Amino acid sequence: MQTAEIKSRFLQFFADRGHTIVPSASLVSDDPTVMFTIAGMVPFIPYMTGVVPAPYPRAASVQKCIRTNDIEEVGKTPRHGTFFQMGGNFSFGDYFKREAIEFAFTFLTTAEDEGGLGFDSKDLWVTVYKDDDVARDAWLEISDIPEERIQRLGAETNFWSAGKPGGPAGPDSEIFFDRGPAYGIDGGPATDDDRYVEIWNLVFMQYERGVDLGDGTFELLGDLPQRNIDTGIGLERIAFLKQGVENMYETDQVRPVLDRAAELSGKTYGDDAEDDVRMRVVADHVRSALMLITDGVQPSNEGRGYILRRLLRRAIRNMRLLGVETATFPELFPASMRAMRDAYPEVERDFDRTSRIAYTEEALFLRTLAQGTTIFEEAAASAHEQGAVIIPGDTAFKLHDTFGFPIDLTLEMAEEAGLSVNREKFDELMSEQRARAKADARSRRSALADLSVYSDFRAKGETAFLGYDELRLESQVLGLIVNGVSVPVARVGDRAEIILAETTLYAEAGGQDSDQGWISSPTGGFESTVVDVQRPVPGLIAHTVDVTLGEIAVGDTVETIVDEQYRRQANQAHSATHLIHAALRDTLGPDAHQAGSYNKAGYMRLDFNWAQPLSVDTRSEVEEIANNAIRQNHDVVTRVLPIDEAKALGARALFGEKYGSVVRMVDIGGPWSRELCGGTHVANSAQIGLVNLIGESSVGAQNRRVEALVGRDAFSEFAAERAVVRELSAGLKVPREEIPGRMHDLFASLKAAEKRIAELESAQLARQVPALLESAVDAGGSRLVAASIGNVHSADDVRRLALDLRERLGVDAAVVALAGVADGKPAIVVATNEAARERGAKAGALVKLAAGILGGGGGGKPDVAQGGGQDASKLPDALAAIRSELAGA
Repeated sequence: MQTAEIKSRFLQFFADRGHTIVPSASLVSDDPTVMFTIAGMVPFIPYMTGVVPAPYPRAASVQKCIRTNDIEEVGKTPRHGTFFQMGGNFSFGDYFKREAIEFAFTFLTTAEDEGGLGFDSKDLWVTVYKDDDVARDAWLEISDIPEERIQRLGAETNFWSAGKPGGPAGPDSEIFFDRGPAYGIDGGPATDDDRYVEIWNLVFMQYERGVDLGDGTFELLGDLPQRNIDTGIGLERIAFLKQGVENMYETDQVRPVLDRAAELSGKTYGDDAEDDVRMRVVADHVRSALMLITDGVQPSNEGRGYILRRLLRRAIRNMRLLGVETATFPELFPASMRAMRDAYPEVERDFDRTSRIAYTEEALFLRTLAQGTTIFEEAAASAHEQGAVIIPGDTAFKLHDTFGFPIDLTLEMAEEAGLSVNREKFDELMSEQRARAKADARSRRSALADLSVYSDFRAKGETAFLGYDELRLESQVLGLIVNGVSVPVARVGDRAEIILAETTLYAEAGGQDSDQGWISSPTGGFESTVVDVQRPVPGLIAHTVDVTLGEIAVGDTVETIVDEQYRRQANQAHSATHLIHAALRDTLGPDAHQAGSYNKAGYMRLDFNWAQPLSVDTRSEVEEIANNAIRQNHDVVTRVLPIDEAKALGARALFGEKYGSVVRMVDIGGPWSRELCGGTHVANSAQIGLVNLIGESSVGAQNRRVEALVGRDAFSEFAAERAVVRELSAGLKVPREEIPGRMHDLFASLKAAEKRIAELESAQLARQVPALLESAVDAGGSRLVAASIGNVHSADDVRRLALDLRERLGVDAAVVALAGVADGKPAIVVATNEAARERGAKAGALVKLAAGILGGGGGGKPDVAQGGGQDASKLPDALAAIRSELAGA
């Protein structure tokens, strides 16, 4: 049974039983405390907690999920994967334990030709919470599973909670498949043996969770207002059992990548246990990366992007361990796309973009591997020269932290070089980094408001945004929040959140900053300045205000007033963002997808998928296309329609953005610029006025950013540039059109003068060579030239002269230590020949000694090293220290 068929059977079973079928949400979670959708219930959390009223009493979905907390177990067990699909059926105050158990048992054991999965109940085991007699009795009544295969377990395995006080909690019941005695010991799931594969978890949410009690448990505050059901069935686990294979990596959606990895490496899957694990890691991580990039995640060094980058690099590293050091993603990603496209057609539709991102990331990491390998080889050479057998832990950490080398890759390379790694020091540095990361995560979480404060307000309905057509209106105050607590009254001096029934003030969304404006009473007894407008939970708008006059109470009538000038300029900026996006596609092609944006009054920036900097001519072309669209005075047309209809019309959606079943589509110039957008806009493109591109930069290996001023701000920037041009014209005494030529001539003259000065300085240094050679003295059996050559143009002058002197001193043991002063800072270079190094003279060690005296640092290879410091007056002391060190040696 193919994985896609398991999915369709599951959804059909629950649709037939009155469940609303909900499409999978994005892998990018809406929850600000969670980077990814980690379970099927995540999109339903607002309904389970009661913050948002559930739109249906029961639902079912098959949700795409990503978890990386067990990433080190991937490939080693039959069930650990970073990407997986979780089927779930949910009840929001509707059915409870008995019905959930009956649904699960029926679907699992109904024959395949009747729409079920066809499991034999003799192969199933069940666990329940130790005190949950209701669940245990239901299993005995509904199923034919004998009592000895229904095990009671403790809270650590069979009691679920949302993880924080105030969230839902409750006992659960888990269903396991027994793979048979060939796979492990007898005794059921209580043994925690891989023989017993968990395939379904039924969570009975009925309590409100309290604080941790410090022993791994938590208090229960009482019953929830309504009891909920949350279940999760693992499609990959069901698939490997139904397909008769040994693990999830050998199922129909994963095995094609594993097989391609085997072909590329020349290995045979099943021949070597370690190689098998590596192939499974590659297959898992490539699929996970494919799904993440399809959902809009970009590789980066933080957050979600870092997780994606880690998955990609682990796949590359495991292909390397399999003996393949060239690029493999152009073979592996198409294999994964073909395996997943039946279940998720978007992976094929977006594959040009997805594959380009993956292939570029692989090329970058292969170059990074080359750089990191150089660092490692230097460290290995240094260890061998010093007679050491251990690579320092801080070197291994640098390779991990700076170059993305997993520790096992460093261990492998060290073993090949006959060395080991100071793993204890590496682990210490990793622990310190994790502690810093956890502290940062805790601080971010503590800064988030407890969203439960909004639940009563949201229960009264959605906040109606009427600001597309009106800039001011009267509305009723539904709630007030001060310092995170719901209050009846807000007074002068308070910073408060005001919840209204409707509003004209735009809440930050879709890249558009929130409106500026005021909320006041129609009678004039209350005034406040709006400082922010947000949607803390779906459907609810909260206005953060500073109260400047009087007081306001829940139930009062107030007026929302949008700052008309700010809104007009914000409309210009948002519409200009659409024009720039369309202009980029016209200029660069359809691969230039928007990857994010931000706009406010007078300013816009847009990030887009592109790996190369834009030339000056390309930037000018983009700017001209956008301004030409402004001059053509296109109507800006907005329509509200079903999302499928909008996409059929060619509307472009932002990757990673969340859209409902009904969307707002904005056209500027018809299909030329047609996007899904909830922001505010001008009525026609001429109202934008002017766009002035002021910047273009990199925001990642595969993303670029353009910035522009819009409207009045764009004109002011052009006026300022015109003033500069006038000043240059007057100063250079040439017309405006001749300024570039005159500047070119001036730069050429300056460059020629600098070249002449450098030649003179070089000649002056060369004249010192005979005297420096004459100054050579014996120091510990080596001829030593140690001298200061005075002021120099740069430290490179000192280096060139030192290397020249070393060559002139011949093959007998010789050391050159030269110092100079560049821009007021001392610089020192030490060069040794082979004979001197055999006598123990190492340039790096000598420079480090001297640089310490100068108040700085330095280092390098044993043959040549360079350093510097802060105190040029200590140069004689630094050179004397080198003489003493050599003499002592």
